Amino acid sequence: MSLEIGTVVKSLKGRDKEKYFCVVGIEEKSALICDGKQRKLDKPKHKSLKHLKITQHKLQTETLQVNKHIYKALKSLNISEE
Repeated sequence: MSLEIGTVVKSLKGRDKEKYFCVVGIEEKSALICDGKQRKLDKPKHKSLKHLKITQHKLQTETLQVNKHIYKALKSLNISEE
């Protein structure tokens, strides 16, 4: 699966290691990610693409409008180790 807006990714490095995020923007060598709780839409985290693992899950565009919806969607996925 390729990296697109709405894709759920797992952080492989840093303080947020092993946590899941949603991609809200893509730059040349990094992605803008948020989880709706600690990293919100108004201040997403820049994360290098090599420090992210793409999962098979993707959130719908309507979900990406509100922090609360992103948080609930990520929590409801109940992602186990892939």
